[in-house]
Amino acid sequence: MRKPSRRPYRSVAEINIANLVDVVLVLLIIFMISAPLLQSGIDVNLPKTKAAAPEEEREGVVVTLDKKGGVYINDVWTRLDNLETELKKEMLAKNTTSVYLRSDSSVAYGVAIEVIGRMKDIGIDDIGLVTAHQEKASRSSTKK
Repeated sequence: MRKPSRRPYRSVAEINIANLVDVVLVLLIIFMISAPLLQSGIDVNLPKTKAAAPEEEREGVVVTLDKKGGVYINDVWTRLDNLETELKKEMLAKNTTSVYLRSDSSVAYGVAIEVIGRMKDIGIDDIGLVTAHQEKASRSSTKK
């Protein structure tokens, strides 16, 4: 009988880059499609102001008023009648005393004041109003 010849195994020092590029491009497309879907939150058109945004962000509960009259506590819808109890629960869960009020610019002033009044009634004194930063007008348009 003949003995099988033994060929020594050699290491392949080549990398097939075409397969790697295919995988990377597929992952890139998946991330590009899924990234906008991961953004959560209520769509509100915040009022604009020239006041500077706070430099450091603190942990707190976010209350949002949308243009349709919805009230959200940390992106969870609640009835205005249940605002106090739900807000207390969320503040205890987060162990915070700060509340940030986000409101659409089209929400009536009375509704925002009613929500702030309810917050004050349950003893919340640390209320922040969230606004968007207004871009400064160019000098050419203001000089005439």
